[in-house]
Amino acid sequence: MKKTLAALFAISLAVLSAAPAAAQKGVPPEEKPEGVILPETGLIDVPTAGILDYYGFLIKTRFYTGGGVLGSLNFGVLERLNLGASMAVDKLVGSDSPVRMVRPEIQVRYRFHDGDYYVPALALGFDGQGYFYRKALKKYMEKGRGMYVVGSKEYLLPGLVFHGGLNVPDFDDGYIFGFLAANYTLGDKVAFMAEYDNVFHSDVPKRINLGTRFFITPYFHLDVAMRDIGASENFIDGSERNPERIVQMRYATSF
Repeated sequence: MKKTLAALFAISLAVLSAAPAAAQKGVPPEEKPEGVILPETGLIDVPTAGILDYYGFLIKTRFYTGGGVLGSLNFGVLERLNLGASMAVDKLVGSDSPVRMVRPEIQVRYRFHDGDYYVPALALGFDGQGYFYRKALKKYMEKGRGMYVVGSKEYLLPGLVFHGGLNVPDFDDGYIFGFLAANYTLGDKVAFMAEYDNVFHSDVPKRINLGTRFFITPYFHLDVAMRDIGASENFIDGSERNPERIVQMRYATSF
């Protein structure tokens, strides 16, 4: 049922964005000036209302607990629509075994409002990628974002951007969660990120994440972050839930 809804969601977004994309057919993609940092499409875990340009693509690699590697690839397939896929491999780095591939997941994002003086940029999306997959239970201990709506707006200071939204990770229980985040960019060299995730439900542990993004080049970024700061409760399968150090590499460009 979940996969069917996700597929229908992706098809619906493609239809909605077909008209503006057709209007732009034959127009070459806008050139990016050298030294200009591309819009943020995501922070640590939290999505933003930023999207890849038409013909753009983003490759992201995350190194996580236990030598795991999570890879994802996202494309700007239409004027306002991004599609992507991701897959994790547990214990790929280091000496632990067995190395195990986790099921692939899809990502979809459609920005339906570019933002103005009063209203933030707004996007609707779906992200099935969760964390800490348990094969025996066939589920993630930290569920994927699921269907979400997110708004992003620069406020108070140049380079300070706030993000907030609502998401439904699981269509079966229908719980609605909230998330908040902010990033502050200094001189196109470094950005500081903060996230407060899984808001509204006391029976699901909230997450506080902090990180730093280094802009090695305008197109290649390196993230160093701490997830689940202050985590103490165990996962539902009884395994320990501890703060996690991660490293992410992001490369974005266009065809």
